[in-house]
Amino acid sequence: MIMKLLPTLTFIAALGSGVVAGVFFAFSSFVMPGLARMPAAGGIAAMNSINVTAVTPMFMTALFGTGLICLVLAASAVIGWGQPGSLWLLAGALIYLVGNLIVTMIFNVPLNNALAAVDPASANGAALWTTYLRDWVMWNHVRTITAIVALGCFIVAWR
Repeated sequence: MIMKLLPTLTFIAALGSGVVAGVFFAFSSFVMPGLARMPAAGGIAAMNSINVTAVTPMFMTALFGTGLICLVLAASAVIGWGQPGSLWLLAGALIYLVGNLIVTMIFNVPLNNALAAVDPASANGAALWTTYLRDWVMWNHVRTITAIVALGCFIVAWR
């Protein structure tokens, strides 16, 4: 049954990876550079607001729903190893899971939590903002690149 759904799931994973890549690309390209131009207190307040607003069913479905589909695709690739595209499915799924879900949970979310806990107007807030921008953006670049690479893998697997 799952093998009959594989092309559809691969297509949905490609779409989800593309959506997630686009969101992360926007943050790397102009959202974070724009926030970095603001005074620390304003940048912190804006980013904290974005972080709260980002937790929507639509974005969480794109990010974590794609991850769930990737788990199914990875299992299907292993079970159907040797089938055309199985290597690309497994690669895309693992790259997405590690580069987007694990990086988000291990690096970006803790940085967001630390930013939410600091007083934006304090000296600690200004110092944290500087390191936050450097570290968060670096890990966001990783998420962007891995979502794009996963998208490419799913496209190749789907063909």
